[in-house]
Amino acid sequence: MTTKATTFQALGLHPQWLQQLEKQQITQPTPVQEAAIPLLLQGDDVIARAQTGTGKTLAFLLPIMEKIQPEQRVVQALVVTPTRELAIQITQEAKKLTETTSINLLAAYGGQDVEKQLHRLKGNIHLVVGTPGRLLDHLRRGTLDLSDLRMLVLDEADQMLHMGFLPEVEAIINQTPPNRQTMLFSATIPDGVQKLARRFTQSARQVSVKTETVTLTEIQQLVIETTDRKKQDALCQILGESPPFMAIIFCRTRRRAAALNEELQSWGYLSDELHGDLTQAKREKVMKSFRKAEIQLLVATDVAARGLDIEGITHIYNYDMVQDVDNYIHRIGRTGRAGQVGTAVTFVTPRDRQVLHEVEKGIRMTLPKRQIGLKFGHEERDPRDTKEKQSHQPKTGKTSKDGNAGKNRGNAGSKKTDRGNTFDKGKGKGKDRDKDRDRDRDRDKGRGRDKDKNKAFDKRDRTKDGEKSRPAERNKNKMTDQNKTKDGKPGGEGGKWTPKAAGTGGQGQSKGKGKGPWTSRPKGNGNGSGGKQRRSARSR
Repeated sequence: MTTKATTFQALGLHPQWLQQLEKQQITQPTPVQEAAIPLLLQGDDVIARAQTGTGKTLAFLLPIMEKIQPEQRVVQALVVTPTRELAIQITQEAKKLTETTSINLLAAYGGQDVEKQLHRLKGNIHLVVGTPGRLLDHLRRGTLDLSDLRMLVLDEADQMLHMGFLPEVEAIINQTPPNRQTMLFSATIPDGVQKLARRFTQSARQVSVKTETVTLTEIQQLVIETTDRKKQDALCQILGESPPFMAIIFCRTRRRAAALNEELQSWGYLSDELHGDLTQAKREKVMKSFRKAEIQLLVATDVAARGLDIEGITHIYNYDMVQDVDNYIHRIGRTGRAGQVGTAVTFVTPRDRQVLHEVEKGIRMTLPKRQIGLKFGHEERDPRDTKEKQSHQPKTGKTSKDGNAGKNRGNAGSKKTDRGNTFDKGKGKGKDRDKDRDRDRDRDKGRGRDKDKNKAFDKRDRTKDGEKSRPAERNKNKMTDQNKTKDGKPGGEGGKWTPKAAGTGGQGQSKGKGKGPWTSRPKGNGNGSGGKQRRSARSR
């Protein structure tokens, strides 16, 4: 892309437009203006790859103003943008050019009074700037007539693709004459945009501006390596070390933008938020305050801040990592303009390092890095990096049945069984009930009584008729004294055992009542004289 033109006059513009540019102290065309304006003035379709800050708005507005015929009371030019803010910004730039002319403009976007727009459309409107949804709404109502349209501009086409607006854009284009002039401006040209351009342009001329040389030469870039938990503290520290005059802080989502703005305000900063959840009146109020420098920090999402061109921005903070290199260039390109030096700070967590590597590769630079919030030279683990919580418990050296090491859950001397029960030494909590049930079944079958006297009932725990005693209460701590009388002596003088009392039988009757659901039977001699009660092996 080369051209000999160095002034707007050499580009072939009418003197009235040159005067309006001089009032705004705009005397030197940018590279994209030098390349695009002559092509558009001669009627060619143009596909221009240029991002915000390259002067692309004037690159298509000046040729439009040159060709509009005010005496014709029809819509002659249409500019389609992805966001309300960008529509407002383009309309404001157009008003500066047309303040001494009879060219009438209309901004049509959501959040405005529809009836007011309908009333304006009934008048003499030459240029309409709007978002896809509202424009399509007017077309369906029959309040917008594009049958005499001569010039169509698709601004930020890649963003409209990203936001899913291409079906609406195609529906709008289908309502325009086939012999129109089409201008497509986009920071990137992905496949979807290329297909759109091939379908709706005729012999389009290509204009490209190398984004790296345009936006990065006057920007000091820095990477802050931190963690997601420490990111707010790192931002506060950076803001304190190098206070910005005006800055945009980019967040990934609306919720994160709102939360960060609330935190910044609690720190005492003059900040506000800009995202899709705000009403149109609130968004316009925020932008008006930011343009007047009444707000120092603007916390915004990518979509809401798309295309914003505001003078005086000294710092850009990528609080959340960008998606790709084009997104990175587009963000930081809002500072370092008009020969001024800007600063771009990107906060990178461990999970963002791959994207950072791609960004550095794309801009052909190795960005300087600084660590904040990383202890002892080691990175803290980002809680989003893993779905499983890491165990910091000491190993016991024992394994469960499935071979997995037992995990200490904070109780000394405890371990986790294969059934998930945790029990403590010396306290008898959480016994394995399945093992007790198996042991009782073995006793019923006559097995295992002599294998371990500490775990089986003794043969002496039988009545004269050979009936086996019932199992002892499973809670060891309650077993010891349940068959004692109030004075501490064993209950029962002998005879047959019953579960609710120590038992009656023979010639004796118990003076004490058994309180447990199941207790051991005292040994009797059958003649009414009760012997000393023998504790169950399991009650010891």
